[in-house]
Amino acid sequence: MKALSTRTASLLLALTGGLLAAQPAWALLPIEHWTQPSGAQVWLVNSPGIPMVDVHVAFDAGSRRDPAAQSGLASAVALMASKGVRASGNDPARDENALGEAWADLGASFGAGADDDAFSYALRSLTDPALLSRATQLAARQIAEPSWPVDVWQRERARWSAAIKEADTRPATIAAKAFSTAVYGGHPYGQQNTEATLANIDIGAMQAFHRKLINACGARVSIVGALDRVQADQLVTRLLAPLHAHDTAKAAPGAPCRQQPALPEVPALKAASNIEIPFASAQAHVLIGQPGITRRNPDFLAVMVGNHILGGGGFTSRLMEQVREKRGLSYSVYSTFAPGLHAGAFVIGLQTRSDQAPEAIKVSQQVLADFVANGPTEAELRAAKDNLIGGFALRIDSNRKLLSNVANIAWNGLPLDYLDHWTERVEALTTGDVRAAMARMLQPERMVTVDVGARKP
Repeated sequence: MKALSTRTASLLLALTGGLLAAQPAWALLPIEHWTQPSGAQVWLVNSPGIPMVDVHVAFDAGSRRDPAAQSGLASAVALMASKGVRASGNDPARDENALGEAWADLGASFGAGADDDAFSYALRSLTDPALLSRATQLAARQIAEPSWPVDVWQRERARWSAAIKEADTRPATIAAKAFSTAVYGGHPYGQQNTEATLANIDIGAMQAFHRKLINACGARVSIVGALDRVQADQLVTRLLAPLHAHDTAKAAPGAPCRQQPALPEVPALKAASNIEIPFASAQAHVLIGQPGITRRNPDFLAVMVGNHILGGGGFTSRLMEQVREKRGLSYSVYSTFAPGLHAGAFVIGLQTRSDQAPEAIKVSQQVLADFVANGPTEAELRAAKDNLIGGFALRIDSNRKLLSNVANIAWNGLPLDYLDHWTERVEALTTGDVRAAMARMLQPERMVTVDVGARKP
């Protein structure tokens, strides 16, 4: 790998000093929003404290768009984004090693990823005009012109398949897969990547996925860094130009941006189910839960606070107090929820000695039922508010963290002033608000309970 140029190294040193001196007044910085002629939407926070920019580009092309027989397709496309680009004009083709060296020379980074809902690219670069221009051009090529090397995909698929095979021998993986299948049923959120589904993914499938779902007109671009609106708009135009050119070439003149079809919602559970999976292990792995809420649900903040009290607040949570501290049934127990465009799962998780699993399950279920029925105490609510509000600054104390929050606002259609009013909205919640929100989300009598390796006394 080539050494950094003197110019890049100097800028990196300046950047380090800027990071140490920057003031974390992020919540006071306004979010600007506009739509480009291509249809791409942009959200910008002009953060001039350090000469750096972070860019997040999201598309409605997450794993929920994978065909069931090709589960893993979105992740495969993301994986191959860094494995090479085609030649374009005067720019030569680059393989994965050449791409790595090029990004190192620029002192910048670029990558792709896929979660349940979105397919995204992330660019980080210094804002020196020459460096940023080159970084943007290279990122634009990786977005629009991957080379799809067959031999590299065969290598990566073999590695991925081996990792799946190994993971499937672990009780935690067995529990997670059984839980996901039971909670989501036939919804795409519950699809599993397997050796068989990976075997169905070839270069043609990835190219078709990319061609159909990665369109400039559907891009949601979030930017945090030392760029004003004019500079940011120019960056997005250059970043999406090759992709937009491909979109224009394959679409009928004047055709509107192609919208992806709506997907069904996660169905509510109709009854409780208990899934016991034998496994020779000293520790039983237990998961209890059901579909939760979407991220856009108005109950989100109340549920966040309620979950913090129930099992998301570490040693201060009710589950930890009742399961670990009072009864010694588990070293750790937690609850969490994963809201997305659809209702992601609410889950209680713990590990315990195999012969203690039935009692640990019973206690966890009782704590949950009591909390849903009665809600938190005033003291619990005050402690949770103090913890969450006191830690708010840590959620936005760097460009990268702030970008994550801006991307969340962009993806979920939240108000531009969402961060400005976050603490006051949390502070305004009452015990009744939290109890009602948790009761709307959860039905303890209709939970999925998975235990792997439990041994009944």
